[in-house]
Amino acid sequence: MSTIIQHHSRFFRILSTRNSLKSRHNLRSRFLNNRYTNNCYRTAPIQTLLRPFSVKCQCLANGREKFSARFSAMSNAGGDGRQLVQFQLSPSNVLKIQKGDITLWSVDGSSDAIVNPANERMLGGGGADGAIHRAAGPELRAACYEVPEVRPGVRCPTGEARITPGFRLPASHVIHTVGPIYDEDKNPEASLRNAYRNSLCVAKENNIQYVAFPAISCGVYRYPLDEAAAVAISTIKEFANDFKEVHFVLFSDEIYDVWSKKANELLQN
Repeated sequence: MSTIIQHHSRFFRILSTRNSLKSRHNLRSRFLNNRYTNNCYRTAPIQTLLRPFSVKCQCLANGREKFSARFSAMSNAGGDGRQLVQFQLSPSNVLKIQKGDITLWSVDGSSDAIVNPANERMLGGGGADGAIHRAAGPELRAACYEVPEVRPGVRCPTGEARITPGFRLPASHVIHTVGPIYDEDKNPEASLRNAYRNSLCVAKENNIQYVAFPAISCGVYRYPLDEAAAVAISTIKEFANDFKEVHFVLFSDEIYDVWSKKANELLQN
């Protein structure tokens, strides 16, 4: 769905990511050439049209008044918005569970963070870890390399968390945590709970108000989905008064369905 904003009988049409790549590139070119911005000047460029983007502009009305507008090509869900459920954890905190791409997720670009299911080296890997590193650009790997090792080859032990800037990601920060390998960890439930809890503690210490998690350890680490969802959601409940929103952004229908069902079991009164 497109977003249409009217200003003095003119329309700015911000094409969604479901439009063609050619259309989005044409939009970018025309906006940057001011063909859609009569009497306007840009205060921030379009970051990219291959992932969510926003544009801030100030427009002069009758040569005197001005207003600011912020356009977004897609919701902060990182998905199409059709698979999303939410739960009120407290008067000030909402839990949202959605299907989407966590590398596209953001809320305000200043107090938001995505959680990266990293390995102990923190230098990138497969799955969501690799996708986040690719989307953030080489600056993320360089920042991770600067994180001190606690022992040779280990910057973030299992269950702990570290934070870096988000660089080219829409979200402002990345919180790196290491989940347990289910068949090898002596107490995988405790390790997974620590990964969620320590990620939220790091977020709180850094004044993050919006946090998005993947399904930690549910890929190649083979943590059973139902058990993982129970640990994740019950741990989030412990922080019900500490954040404005906590999201789970899940890449597959199967994981989304398990998380939604478990949240209904644990959170519905």
